[in-house]
Amino acid sequence: MELVPFDKCWFAIQVRPRYEFLAACILRGKGFEEFLPTYKSKRKWSDRKKEIELPLFPGYIFCRFDAQVRAPIVTTPGVIRVVDPHLPIPDSEIEAIQAVAASRVPASPCSYIKVGTRVEVIAGPLAGISGILLSNKNQYRLILSVTLVQNSISVEVDYADVRPVRETAHQVIPAQPLTTGREMMPALV
Repeated sequence: MELVPFDKCWFAIQVRPRYEFLAACILRGKGFEEFLPTYKSKRKWSDRKKEIELPLFPGYIFCRFDAQVRAPIVTTPGVIRVVDPHLPIPDSEIEAIQAVAASRVPASPCSYIKVGTRVEVIAGPLAGISGILLSNKNQYRLILSVTLVQNSISVEVDYADVRPVRETAHQVIPAQPLTTGREMMPALV
């Protein structure tokens, strides 16, 4: 009887503060598929200004591996733990974050959002991605979340490129297009 290998899934890995880049590099060197989404931030010191790259999910990296073989992961310098080895991150959540990273659309970390209007992007580089739409002074942002680590990122979107969706138990069904949107949009926190 031949054993069927356990599928490799995406998991969240909690790392020590400021160890995201080192841990990701070491895991890559060990042959694992890792994902560390980043964004650029302008920082000002007393003598200079500089644009630096920071993790979109501070304290976390994502890695695809067999959950039954965690020892090479947890022995990596900087790694604290696998967040929940029995609960992989859905591929759709990682793919949405990867699509944002590949599109080079400016993104930034934001608070984890549990409620709000779920929308789908229908045009542009993020077409097909769904998330929570927030607005503030005619600026619209799409919130993409990784539920397991309770972290989110926000990315600017054009209001004309999104439509609300209703979720059922097994599928997402598009709703009617937005009319004015003002009364339906929660304020940006």
